[in-house]
Amino acid sequence: MWELRHRGGGGPGPGGEAAAPPREGEAAGGDHETESTSDKETDIDDRYGDLDSRTDSDIPEIPPSLDRTPEILKKALSGLSSRWKNWWIRGILTLTMISLFFLIIYMGSFMLMLLVLSIQVKCFHEIITIGYRVYHSYDLPWFRTLSWYFLLCVNYFFYGETVADYFATFVQREEQLQFLIRYHRFISFALYLAGFCMFVLSLVKKHYRLQFYMFAWTHVTLLITVTQSHLVIQNLFEGMIWFLVPISSVICNDIAAYIFGFFFGRTPLIKLSPKKTWEGFIGGFFSTVIFGFIAAYLLSKYQYFVCPVEYRSDVNSFVTECEPSELFQLQSYSLPPFLKAVLRRDFANTIPGHGGIMDRFDCQYLMATFVHVYITSFIRGPNPSKVLQQLLVLQPEQQLNIYKTLKTHLIEKGILQPTLKV
Repeated sequence: MWELRHRGGGGPGPGGEAAAPPREGEAAGGDHETESTSDKETDIDDRYGDLDSRTDSDIPEIPPSLDRTPEILKKALSGLSSRWKNWWIRGILTLTMISLFFLIIYMGSFMLMLLVLSIQVKCFHEIITIGYRVYHSYDLPWFRTLSWYFLLCVNYFFYGETVADYFATFVQREEQLQFLIRYHRFISFALYLAGFCMFVLSLVKKHYRLQFYMFAWTHVTLLITVTQSHLVIQNLFEGMIWFLVPISSVICNDIAAYIFGFFFGRTPLIKLSPKKTWEGFIGGFFSTVIFGFIAAYLLSKYQYFVCPVEYRSDVNSFVTECEPSELFQLQSYSLPPFLKAVLRRDFANTIPGHGGIMDRFDCQYLMATFVHVYITSFIRGPNPSKVLQQLLVLQPEQQLNIYKTLKTHLIEKGILQPTLKV
């Protein structure tokens, strides 16, 4: 590829090489501004073109992450072997995170929602950073800014949908929010469209494929993190038990699998994670099943955990008070005869150190999806409070028509007595 490196005409270029001949229609001296622009475009093509033509085998390995273990822990555990040092670091930080988690639970549902949002942002950052490192895309114009812009747009859409769905009565009382909720989807679409236009304007010649790689990478990352965390929030608003039991079960599985694998692990499980063993997998499985029964039994006894988050207009606040449904009450079931015979037998005697945030919460996202599907398929029924919220935002004549229709229906079923006309 010819490069216009010499600006004086037909003399030799750097290194004794002949300069490129003048293009058709240009004088030997050439226009300095035109040549400068051509130089700039050629430099961009050279810098980006080789990245775009790489094969998968040319992609470098991701550099190892830095050791972020606090110095005080390094000094305190300096006399231990690396295996036991990792055990203590992992254990101390696990207990610290669990303690903070209990504190946030005590502070209520909205603090848990902020926690989910913080974890989502950090997971997004980690996955996007992997893409930047693999594809060496730090110099892509606007792309880091666009990635975070799309994150903001998608969060605005999902959280706005949640507010409109669960807290319509609260929104109706706040005039500032009524416009945003009424045109929420249009605003969300306009914001996303603006980001897409910025992406098109940022495209660089001979570098299109790499930019579309990263555009797709960003959207897949949004699908993994934002969509899943939105389901976590919806589970939380259905009742804190649907948030706590799944999340604590995954945490229990991680801890139990690590402990069983640490002390009894001998048989490798998968090549992707060489330290995981079958012994840890089996121990974690049974521990999680037992923990799930115990956690669900204990939490179902308290309204704070089983009642959905609702806005009460009479007290002008969000509450978690309700009459627990039969779902959270102990029921008696008869087992098949062969299981009764088996169960008669007596079985009674028979973050540093954790990896990245995504390492700890990847399973949480999958669990959130399963729980959401389970709730919508088998648990959730007609919700009187949500129906009432929707009725209260209707026009007065619409509310009156619904009242008359409902009254006629109840009279026909014999629930109400017809009013006698005088």
